[in-house]
Amino acid sequence: MVGRIIETDADVAEGAAWLAAAEPRFAAALALTGPLPLRRRAGGFETLLSAIVSQQVSTASADAIWGRVAALGATEPAAFLAATDERLRAAGLSRQKIAYGRALAGSGLDFVALRAMPDAEVVAALTRLKGVGVWTAEIYAMFSLGRADVFAPGDLALQDSARHLFRLDGRPSERVLREMSIVWSPWRAVAARLLWAYYRVMNRREGVR
Repeated sequence: MVGRIIETDADVAEGAAWLAAAEPRFAAALALTGPLPLRRRAGGFETLLSAIVSQQVSTASADAIWGRVAALGATEPAAFLAATDERLRAAGLSRQKIAYGRALAGSGLDFVALRAMPDAEVVAALTRLKGVGVWTAEIYAMFSLGRADVFAPGDLALQDSARHLFRLDGRPSERVLREMSIVWSPWRAVAARLLWAYYRVMNRREGVR
């Protein structure tokens, strides 16, 4: 069963209000962050390929590499498969990411069918692809499919934000943060937006770059 889909800023605001009423720490964080962003994005091969390109590199590097991949016209499956390894490496892709991109391009994944799958099935379908881990799958479900109750506890910024907001002794592990997030259902994707926004506020206050 597919649950609530986040389509508009009003949906995000509804989830934020629910979280603030359920958890005083979220209410305090929301007072600091202000309204949360929608962060919806298009789905499909191009979006998932972009996520693979962005793995383990800085935002600036990912943007530069993606710009060169786009300049090659290699943002569609057939075009990516047709591009030579030499041209893709010249664009900045590692051999591993080229292999991941080719696996995705040749997978025949039905991106439209993902929209009708329950959250767990979406994550399972995506993580069967070479180079797509749980974090990437959950981010895709949250922002490309608009799933309101998906969380990404493997995200280091979410872990650090939760540590600070909930005054934990240390940064929670992925397992611990996933367990913490259960009580934020059915708005866990909005909780993630709030924790990311709080992380930015926290870093500005603490002088972290």
